[in-house]
Formats: sequence, structure tokens, C-alpha cells
Amino acid sequence: MTSGATPAGQAVPPSVVTVPHERTGVRVARHAFADQLEIAGVRPEEREDALLVLSELVSNAVKHAAPLPSGQIRVCWEVQDDLLHIEITDGGAGTRPQASVVEMSAAGGRGLDIVRTVSTQWGVTEGDGSVTVWAEVPRVRSGTTGSAGNDG
Repeated sequence: MTSGATPAGQAVPPSVVTVPHERTGVRVARHAFADQLEIAGVRPEEREDALLVLSELVSNAVKHAAPLPSGQIRVCWEVQDDLLHIEITDGGAGTRPQASVVEMSAAGGRGLDIVRTVSTQWGVTEGDGSVTVWAEVPRVRSGTTGSAGNDG
């Protein structure tokens, strides 16, 4: 990942946290991500979709994958001018993560479909003993909403 800049032009280095490979890891990752997005000046409406994607990816890692050798999951993100790049790295699973169509009555299985819908792109990168699922969530350009003169 390369470092991005906030709309104010301040450089924001990529952030990395490790979280427990358990349900509490979702909450820990979400709070760290939300705090850093706020510090970076990312507007609330831009944070919502990114927080949803991060939560789904960490939750999937906890439910379906093994932890890294450290027993944890690595969560990385980068604030760029036009997008928020998110990466979740775990110890991998027996199958490769993929979005699927789920019956309306199903109790779960919609996580990667949500990621696919909200993100401009997402993918899976396999490493030596690890799997990284990444997604890019678009940011709203400054001046495209709420500006005078943009009322149809």
C-alpha cells in the first residue's frame, strides 16, 4: 500500500492493527478503524460503508478461516483521496472466499455479497500460510453533495 492524503492534503500513512481471532476482534478492528478515519478527516457518510465492509471481512475471517501463526488477524487500511483500501489477513481456510447468491430465507452468507456491492473492487491474495481479502470502498468527492448550484 502507498500512503494517501486527506482532502486537506495531509499525508495519512497506512494503518495496521492485529485483533483477536474471535468475535471481539470485529469490535476491536471496527473501533480502531473508525477512530483513525475520524482523525484522518474522513466524513461520516464515507465511513459508514467502509465500516460495514471492514466488519464483514473481519467477521468472515473469524468464522471461516484459521488465525495467523500469532493467533490473531491482521487488519490494514489506507485512506486515499478517492477511496478507502481495506485488507484483512488470516491463516486461510479450506476454500477460497467468494461472494455467492443466497436465498432470501437464509440466516447468513451475505457478507461477501455486501462487500461486492459496496466496494468498487475486491479480491483475494494468497500468501505463504496466509490469505488476504481486500476491498476498495469509494469516497464521496468534496463538492459533489451539498454544494450550492448542484440542485438538479
